[in-house]
Amino acid sequence: MVKKKIDNRLRVLIENGIKSFQRSLIVVVGDKGRDQVVILHHMLSKAQVKARPTVLWCYKKELDFSTHRKKRMKQMRKRQAATGSMGSGNDENPFEVFLSATQIHYTFYSDTPKILGRTFGMCVLQDFEALTPNLLARTIETVEGGGLVVLLLQTMRSLKQLYTLTMDIHARYRTETHRQTEPRFNERFILSLSSCKQCLIVDDQLNILPCSSNASLMIEPIPAKTEENSLTAEQIELKQLCHSLRETQPIGHLIDCCKTLDQGKVLLKLLDSITDKAFRHTCSITASRGRGKSASLGLAVAGAIAFGYSNIYVTSPAPENLKILFEFILKGFNALDYQDHIDYDIQYSSNDHKEKIIIQLTIHRPKQHRQVIQYIQPNESSRLSQCELLIIDEAAAIPLPLVKQLLTGANYLVFLSSTINGYEGTGRSLSLKLLEQLRQQSAVLTTATKTTTSHRTLSELELNEPIRYGINDPIETWLNNLLCLDCCQDPSKSNKATRGACPSLDSCSLYCIERDTLFSYNESSELFLRRLMYLFVSSHYKNSPNDLQMLSDAPGHDIYCLLGPIVDPHQLPEILCAIQVCYEGELSKEIVARQLSHGQRNSGDLIPWTIAQTYQDYTFGKMSGVRIVRLATHPDYQRMGYGTKAIQLLEKYFQGQIINLDEVEQAESPPSPVAAEQVEIIDDEDLPLLKEELLPRQSLPPLLQKLTERRLKHSIDYLGVSYGLSPDLLKFWKKNQFLPVYLRQTASELTGEYSCIMLRSIHMAEQAPWLFSYYQDFRRRLLSLLGFQFRTFTPGMVLNMIQQGVYPETKDEFKASLVEQNFTDYDLRRLESYTRNLVDYHLILDLIPTLARLFYLNRLPVQLTAIQMALIAGIGLQYKTIEQLETELNLPQSQLLALFNKLIKKIIDLINSTQENELGKDFVNSLDAANMKPLDKSLRQELNEVAATIRNRQSEEISRLMHDQHLSKYAVTGSEDIWKEELKSVSDPGVISIPRTINKRKDVEIESHFDLSKKKKPKKKKNKF
Repeated sequence: MVKKKIDNRLRVLIENGIKSFQRSLIVVVGDKGRDQVVILHHMLSKAQVKARPTVLWCYKKELDFSTHRKKRMKQMRKRQAATGSMGSGNDENPFEVFLSATQIHYTFYSDTPKILGRTFGMCVLQDFEALTPNLLARTIETVEGGGLVVLLLQTMRSLKQLYTLTMDIHARYRTETHRQTEPRFNERFILSLSSCKQCLIVDDQLNILPCSSNASLMIEPIPAKTEENSLTAEQIELKQLCHSLRETQPIGHLIDCCKTLDQGKVLLKLLDSITDKAFRHTCSITASRGRGKSASLGLAVAGAIAFGYSNIYVTSPAPENLKILFEFILKGFNALDYQDHIDYDIQYSSNDHKEKIIIQLTIHRPKQHRQVIQYIQPNESSRLSQCELLIIDEAAAIPLPLVKQLLTGANYLVFLSSTINGYEGTGRSLSLKLLEQLRQQSAVLTTATKTTTSHRTLSELELNEPIRYGINDPIETWLNNLLCLDCCQDPSKSNKATRGACPSLDSCSLYCIERDTLFSYNESSELFLRRLMYLFVSSHYKNSPNDLQMLSDAPGHDIYCLLGPIVDPHQLPEILCAIQVCYEGELSKEIVARQLSHGQRNSGDLIPWTIAQTYQDYTFGKMSGVRIVRLATHPDYQRMGYGTKAIQLLEKYFQGQIINLDEVEQAESPPSPVAAEQVEIIDDEDLPLLKEELLPRQSLPPLLQKLTERRLKHSIDYLGVSYGLSPDLLKFWKKNQFLPVYLRQTASELTGEYSCIMLRSIHMAEQAPWLFSYYQDFRRRLLSLLGFQFRTFTPGMVLNMIQQGVYPETKDEFKASLVEQNFTDYDLRRLESYTRNLVDYHLILDLIPTLARLFYLNRLPVQLTAIQMALIAGIGLQYKTIEQLETELNLPQSQLLALFNKLIKKIIDLINSTQENELGKDFVNSLDAANMKPLDKSLRQELNEVAATIRNRQSEEISRLMHDQHLSKYAVTGSEDIWKEELKSVSDPGVISIPRTINKRKDVEIESHFDLSKKKKPKKKKNKF
């Protein structure tokens, strides 16, 4: 084997990294780069005076070698037996020796979340096409100071070939109408390597390529540190702190375990909280990666055991993340003279892990009570009833609802740590939402006269000095600049720019950002990109490094920004508002029907696929729409109308109201020869790696393009947005005339919010009735679902969801038939009795859901106040009690019940008036219209005929009576002379008597008509007994 001298600059780079405790990055180009990993690891091992560095080897799917040690040894023996070199040590493969003698942790890229909190001396990244910004941030941050990050690339003639390399993540960005991706992130990644001071690009023979950074090409060895300058000012202060606490035990022993001054100060504050035993207190530790958060928590837990805490629980996204924490708990025990198997026992996980994972420590020191440190899953908050101290490590990677559940309703001390700038980006969600809520509660308790049992106090701690590597590590700086991880500070403020007054809305203009120029790695474009990412990171969105790659590479995406008047053309303007949009739709009906019939959906086109599946409307995918992916306003200019102004200008642009006057001329004019000459065609043969230099492109279009200079490429039918539902965001989008058409029934695992899709038609409301029909169907479904998953919504948010002002709505005519269909007479009597205060409101609760549904479906035309609408929605649709509404509406129960009674009275009045009106109409309509004809005879003729008929009948009756023989008995006796004499003889009015001359009627005649015979009843015999 021919030996070859390696460039001395490679050795100097590694040694300088070890001396300065900083990491180094080496990019190996070539198919044989795997063999050079052995040499690099050997150089690293020789330069360090400690054990062989551990290696993290990350890959996509397959390795060219076996990771099984026994299998690999068996294969090596077979090869040696085949070549006849058994026992010969000279013919051993150096790579096989490296694999056998080195502790290597192999992991798929998909399994890299399990390495959080781990530390390695060397990291090898292969399969460049599978890399993502998340993977870069997650893997590189595990390397300690003085370590190496090795990136393996395939053989290529030029690194510019990576500019057009298709990455695996691009498959997520492609849609049916946008198939071509542009890997702008790859170009920016390769160009950024030239700015990294601790980076070298070599081929697979370890020849340094000229495309490396100038600082690395001219590298000089760092002089070794002497005893006088070996310690920094922070290290000297840490040493003094440890000396001052030497007599204060057990704190002094634990402070001796700290590596940085920041870590020592944080540990002191944690131990103060432990000794104070403030059980309703939360300590939050936020820092970037590698600052020693887990180590500080581990030492604090050891201190809690020393101070007598009995039940300590630890949680994290996975047990593997707690390796460092339990490691430093054991280091704290060793510093406090605790001995394994004598003072404490260790329990490992029973799962089939390759490495033993500690999940419980049981402390049983003589003359002390039993103490336990136990790991629990983040969703096991029910086990914390006896907890005294809870440790939440890597809280940013735990779903936000679970973290809130761990913090609420408990009486124990909480130590919470999170990475705010790093691998996942959920730290912004944690700091913006959870910590903001804790700050407000803490402020309330500080100003209140007495503390409450439901709120917690908060202490915020930060760690700035890294522990894994030295201060100002060049790899950390390069990675932060590449992925825009440190965009939490306003870049414009760092330049000491004096900000003027807020520009008026009428003077603001919307510009389109050219992505080719934005990601070209020019100095001015990098500054503008950092300002843009600052807006996105500081907004209430979930941010991750992968979002940067989607922003640069995804087809069908555009970025717009709202700027004030540009005074100085040579200075970058202040971004007031930024919008990232995505073009969706234009799907054929056949594709949508075929995919949905098989229960499938293609990637991308979020709104068309979701709406088509929800409403089973396969024609919706044909329409072309724009989805607003992100809308972020500068924190200093929020709630001033700039976001609304940006949406209005964007809508005008898509409506065609912002016209490009040069569009016709550009379409008719032929391409200019000057523009054709600017395209430079370069053959790969002309750019060998040993001569290639990487420089940003110069012939680029302007970064900002006015909408009046930009041609509209798509005909748009609607604007859409998908976001996590919250009261403020719902109010904002409703104000901009967006209507909700979809609400996911399962909450997000990260934030606990429900995804909501809202649409706004580009055309006039009369020209887009489809949106109103979607909204009506959505409202009808929502009214039925408010009593289930959406029961926790506030009354204000419910009213915003089920009311709109874009389309005119008229209430249907209320009819008595509607009352008969939904209510019985007994129901109406109960409602009537309640309005008269004769019964309690509980007697009519079963009727409120029907009344609420009729009201919000515009079938009950009554005028209600806002509080009354919230009452009928809360009671009738969400099934809430008056006590719950009292808290949510901040009104006393008596006032709510009075308003509720008036509400029912309005409905009863409407029902009664409707029934009365319809009864009157029914009476009139009951007359037979067919009988309403002119009379044949007049009224007088009819009366004369009736009178003649009655006279004839009376005469017949009289003649019949006169001929009746039995009437003679009623004849008056006496003559006229007798009556006159009797009347003269009567002095006073009285009774006169005339003698009877007619014989009495025989009894026989009476008996012939009436049977007066009486039958005697037989006598009953009396019973003697």
